[in-house]
Amino acid sequence: MSISFASPSMRAAGSDLAMQISPLGLVELADEEFEVHGPRLNRYAQNWAFYLGHHWAYRREAGESQLTFNYVKAFADYINNFSFGRGVQFKSPEMTSHIVPTLLKRVWESDNDKEVLLWQMGQEGGVSGDCFVKVAWEPPWEDSVGAVHEGKIRILPLKAAHVFPEWHPHDPDRLLRLKLKYKFWGTSQEGTRQLYTYTEILTDEWIEEYINDEVLDQRQNPLGVIPVVHIPNIKISGSPWGAADIADITMLNREYNEKATDISDIINYHASPVTVITGAKASNLEKGAKKVWAIPAKDVQVFNLEGGTAAIPAALEYLDRLKRGMHEITGVPETALGQMQPISNTSGVALSIMYQPMMQRYGMKKLTYAIGFKAINYLILKTLFNFVPEALAYDPSSDGIMTDEGQPPILDPADPVTFESIIHWPPPLPVDALIKLQELQVKMGMGLESKRGALAELGAEFPDEKMQEIFEELLQDAKDQGALDLVNARIQQGIFALTGMMPGGADSQVAPPGSNNEDDGAAPQPLAAPPMDFAAMSEQEMNQSMVDLVTKAYGTKLPSRQTSPQQS
Repeated sequence: MSISFASPSMRAAGSDLAMQISPLGLVELADEEFEVHGPRLNRYAQNWAFYLGHHWAYRREAGESQLTFNYVKAFADYINNFSFGRGVQFKSPEMTSHIVPTLLKRVWESDNDKEVLLWQMGQEGGVSGDCFVKVAWEPPWEDSVGAVHEGKIRILPLKAAHVFPEWHPHDPDRLLRLKLKYKFWGTSQEGTRQLYTYTEILTDEWIEEYINDEVLDQRQNPLGVIPVVHIPNIKISGSPWGAADIADITMLNREYNEKATDISDIINYHASPVTVITGAKASNLEKGAKKVWAIPAKDVQVFNLEGGTAAIPAALEYLDRLKRGMHEITGVPETALGQMQPISNTSGVALSIMYQPMMQRYGMKKLTYAIGFKAINYLILKTLFNFVPEALAYDPSSDGIMTDEGQPPILDPADPVTFESIIHWPPPLPVDALIKLQELQVKMGMGLESKRGALAELGAEFPDEKMQEIFEELLQDAKDQGALDLVNARIQQGIFALTGMMPGGADSQVAPPGSNNEDDGAAPQPLAAPPMDFAAMSEQEMNQSMVDLVTKAYGTKLPSRQTSPQQS
């Protein structure tokens, strides 16, 4: 069956947004599936509708105010940025630190966009309450212009409403079977747009793909595990599903919008009041500004309906209480969403106390997402070693550095340590760099911290590589200084050959009193620096050092002269 996938613009025109918001994603489910997953899908639909700004179940008449303050999206985005804005770093045990961190960095940052992935995962988890991530191998392929693209590992965040997992009845962390099902727009062989249903069933042994209930592919699972990781946003005891960050504020946001619309109606009625006329006809009265009405009948009454404005202060206070309640429930400080605040040099401790509710929510998310990241990295390494076995060997040209002789040059895929990873979360709150440096300097002076530990505290993702970079820079500085010393020595030698006297200066040494020069009655003469003892160096090292110094001092090619345009 040949299917041409539609472009993203055509998919958007085909109401993909409606598929994402719909409780069932326009996918037909069996009765038993709906009984299990129906409440979860309805919860996803409501949360995503509020996140995307669909807060009203009805539409008012044209010209009538219908205000929508989308605080749900503002709170969800802030929590997501607070949790993942500083990124996540991946490390490994010492035995595999020369290979595994480099591989993970390549997959997350080169083969995929790490920052975008973290945002998508945090967004899906914060809104839906559940985050599903699939790890897949993309084989090499050639595009339409003949460019060959190498194979790579793809990290794919899935829509939670499209995933239907089946866990072990007595172990909610053990995934037995997973079905991925969603609809998409494609072009049929006749050239017409058609809605297709894609279904993928994954187990530890088999992978089956269907399109409209027709078998597309059926193959063995090369990994032996289901390559999908489920991350509950906030763990709920006794349930495999997670809780969304916005679950408790959707109704408050709806009430806020309704009351704000009521206040808008009061203001509109006050600005354009209803005119009541008794004892006369409105058609006989001329409407408009600067008009004068002369009504001879004394029983005629004309007045505007007034009232309602007295309740506006109480209504505004009620709106402030609703908004403050949303801040208290989510833990987001009231000053975090752009409220004006005085500039102050707040210390790190005071900042942590002010953001303590937010830090508590951040801590709860770290518990579950750290486990999820470890599972994702396990699948990444397992997939990479399965399709690229040479990745098990150490590559000296990579960023990894062998710091211990006991580190193996080739990893053992049967060793569980090979697939272990350590998740490091940089602090989300801003840190005063100067105060941090002073603290580390004191610790290092007292012998309580190492240079590598200090680099890790300052946020260096690969301290060993940074130490190697510093060492190479110091080595290069030493060579530069040696080259300058060599040039200075040649210059002094030339001056001595021309004048017969060693040039004076701070660098020259004077013969100590009691030497042979003083006995002869002559003035003390400067002495040359003692020659360097090359006995401790091997002949090859000495020759290479001399070559490096001479090359650095005098270069390897003759200088060239550029002719100016006026001389030509």
